[in-house]
Amino acid sequence: MAHPLRLVVGLGNPGSRYRDTRHNAGAWFTERLGADQRAQFRTEPKFHGAVAKADADVRLLIPDTFMNRSGIAVAALARFYRIAPDEILVAHDELDLKPGSIKLKFGGGSAGHNGLKDVNAQLASGDYWRLRIGIGHPRDLQLSEQQVVDYVLHPPARDEQTLVDAAIGRALAVWPAMMAGDMERAMLELHTRAQVAPTQGKVDT
Repeated sequence: MAHPLRLVVGLGNPGSRYRDTRHNAGAWFTERLGADQRAQFRTEPKFHGAVAKADADVRLLIPDTFMNRSGIAVAALARFYRIAPDEILVAHDELDLKPGSIKLKFGGGSAGHNGLKDVNAQLASGDYWRLRIGIGHPRDLQLSEQQVVDYVLHPPARDEQTLVDAAIGRALAVWPAMMAGDMERAMLELHTRAQVAPTQGKVDT
């Protein structure tokens, strides 16, 4: 069993202009987790973001920096509370997974994701948990002429949003296991729920 989680980070860009865009899928998860926990987010300038306290000793963080500076907020809070990288879960949008897909993994590189790239740099480690929330790639969604940078900064289509919301719901359902550090169980349950969840299309797991 891994260490219990002490910090959950939802990556995104700040401001109403970006709130509903695909790049903010990680922030959507963390906001919904906070709502489930009845946790109150408060802006904390020293942590460069909005922070809330959830179950036990778990803190939720939504950076108010732009995506490519996300690591500043993560590192500031982790240093202050002495939170190790393997006690951190970073939720983020994932181009390589279709809408409706969601995966939990530990460690690795950034795969070109600017938020993860900065978190890795600021923590001097990639050894933290990631919740990869599928948003699809424009080449796979008949949007091959749309540049990736433009695609992630636009809201998903209604059917895509439904699939993403459902995937986030499945992750929230296994939160108790994730919080406890029982990641093997969380991954198994997340996979099983993905197989039986009704969707508007095939779900990759």
